Amino acid sequence: MTPPLVAVAHGSRDPRSAATVRALVDVVRDRAPGVPVHESFLDLSAPLVTDVLRSLYADGHRTAVVVPLLLGSAFHARVDLPALIDSVVTECPGFTVRTSDVLGADPALEAVALDRLAAAPRRGGMGVIVSAVGSSNASANAVVASLASRWEERLGVPVSEAFASAAQPDIPAAAAALRTRGARHLVVASWFLAPGLLPDRIAKLAREADPEAFIAEPLADDPRVADVVVSRYASAVSGLLRQYA
Repeated sequence: MTPPLVAVAHGSRDPRSAATVRALVDVVRDRAPGVPVHESFLDLSAPLVTDVLRSLYADGHRTAVVVPLLLGSAFHARVDLPALIDSVVTECPGFTVRTSDVLGADPALEAVALDRLAAAPRRGGMGVIVSAVGSSNASANAVVASLASRWEERLGVPVSEAFASAAQPDIPAAAAALRTRGARHLVVASWFLAPGLLPDRIAKLAREADPEAFIAEPLADDPRVADVVVSRYASAVSGLLRQYA
């Protein structure tokens, strides 16, 4: 049987987040005809990834590919998800679950985030903040900082990363730093897949720093995001085929 694609997002108490993930997975289904595609979550939203994997095993599947809908390789990707998958595999003899790479800073996603900025009003003195969730993992935060550096060169305006939690700079610090570099108007790019509590916090803090701040939309309703999901799945399936060759 064709290995099912199990897309797994973090999950949120905000229903907009799960709704956006489900809409993204619908596009993935359109992009991957013939592949069974399932949405799932690590926590806080249903169905949980463990429940989806157990159900697939009960239905007779002996392989599955999990695609983490994560923009960084931090604690959830490195620790939480592998532990959850291991718990299922231990219970299900003969079940092989391969995990793809995270979506990460794929060039297609970077293009989506930049395109979101096209709706911002063109004004002099613009400063851009690349907003992301933040992590205790320094390498995950460094990916966002690298985005900000590339965008500054590309856009020709001051750009700073900023994090909603667990890392610095936060939005107030980033806004202050941009002002010292001549920025008078904030444009906030979203390095988030879906709306939710953390993007709302980003928007609130940005508008406290600049009441007319432009806040870009999250990424996940763009079909290019679905194409990256399908690409991650295809790479993981190729790995499975090599494993069994």
